[in-house]
This record gives sequence, C-alpha cells and structure tokens, in this order.
Amino acid sequence: MKIIVNGRETIVKQGAIIEDIIDKYAKEYDIVIYNGYPITDFKVLLNEGDNLFFIKKGVLPDKDELEYLMIARHTPNIYNKLKKACVGIAGVGGLGSNVAFALARIGVGNIIIADFDVVEPSNLNRQQYFIKDIGRPKVEALKDSLKMVNPYINIETYNVKLDSSNIREVFKNSFIVIECFDKAEEKTMLIKSLVPDKIVIAASGVAGYGDNDAIITRKINDKLYIVGDFEKEAGIGMGLMAPRVMIAAAKQANLAVEIIINL
Repeated sequence: MKIIVNGRETIVKQGAIIEDIIDKYAKEYDIVIYNGYPITDFKVLLNEGDNLFFIKKGVLPDKDELEYLMIARHTPNIYNKLKKACVGIAGVGGLGSNVAFALARIGVGNIIIADFDVVEPSNLNRQQYFIKDIGRPKVEALKDSLKMVNPYINIETYNVKLDSSNIREVFKNSFIVIECFDKAEEKTMLIKSLVPDKIVIAASGVAGYGDNDAIITRKINDKLYIVGDFEKEAGIGMGLMAPRVMIAAAKQANLAVEIIINL
C-alpha cells in the first residue's frame, strides 16, 4: 500500500506499523508527525494514504520539505486552499502585524500588506516589531520578520497611505481584506471602497484589557464582518495593549482562514 513519508510516496506492506517505517526510513529524528499530529506511540497501524513526517530539531528544511510538513499538519486539501489564497491587510500596526504573523505561520501563500508609517518605540507594547526595527517602514520590517517565519510565501508591500484613490488598486488581487486601521473615518473609507467587491473583516473596540469574551465577531452581511467589543475605543486612560489586541487579531485571522477553507 502507498503512504507519504516526508512528502514522498512510499510503498509499505499491509499491516505495517509506524515503528517499521522509522526503522527503515528515519535515520535521525526528534519529532514524528502522523496525519497532522505529533505522536509518541509508534505501534500505530498504518493505512493507505497516511502521511508521516520526521523532523530533526535545529535543521532548516528546504522549500519542499517545509511544504510537505505544512501539508502533514493541515492535510492536503486545507493546505492547498491556504497556499493559493491572497489576503490583504490594511494597516500593519497592532492588529495588522499580528494578523500577518498568524496567516504566515499557517501558510497563506500570498499576503499583501499596506501602511505608510515607520516603527517607533511606542509600537513595541503590542505590535510585532523589535528594537532593531525602530525607524524602518513598517511594511519592510514586517516583511523581513514574516520571511523569518516562512521564507517561501509571497509578501507584497505598499509603503503608502491608503485612501479611496488607491485602495482598490492595492488590494485588487485579494478577495479578503482585513481592516486594521486606527481611525473610524479610515475604517469607513475602506468598507465603502471595497464592499461588496471584496470580503472585509474589520475591527471596532479593542482597547484596554480584561473580559476576553467581550471581543466577538459580528456578521453584517456576506461581505462584511466586524470583530471587537464595539465599545472600548482607544483614548486617555484606555490605551491599546498587546493581549487584547492580539485576541482581536487572532479572531480576524481565524475568520479569514474559515472563509478560505469553506469556499
């Protein structure tokens, strides 16, 4: 029967167990991924089409190996949908930089990021930037960091201030755009410019701390969703903090994944 071992089709005998494969094909390994899950029980009976991946810690996989590993974790159908998808992110501050990391880590193959700002010290309490990035354009710094997570995805950058005159062109190849602006008027501009041609996942009310469950997702219609508590706007005494911003960003990214997979 046929199974997949580190991305390669392999013939094994009926009744083989994982332990048999380890003895024959895996010279050095630290982790075994079986049909998407890390396992330690190697006496599991193998079935036609099973997927095994052996990982050696500290060794950088090549492009094919990393892709096979992602397939092993997600299953081929899900991975291929993520790989082909193109998601746009409007604004890469607290929400946008965290959304981008989430999407890059799971293998969304095409990500468009747009922002006109540079990294400054007050960003570091919630945004995915580092001391070394201070003074750099956010889109450039973020692209470099995302490539350190997954060097094989496509990242298109626009170091521009988005407005009604350019936003449609910037995101022309994205069928989902995640809105991560700070100002209400910018959020309104994006929604009016892109809906209903694009699916937009917006945010409203992510300031402060506490009450995880207050951050919810509302479906306005088939093309517009909004994540947040719809109350806590950033202001004096109510700043933006990493934990709550990251909850909202994760919900935006997770919804994008759900939409991609269910298409």
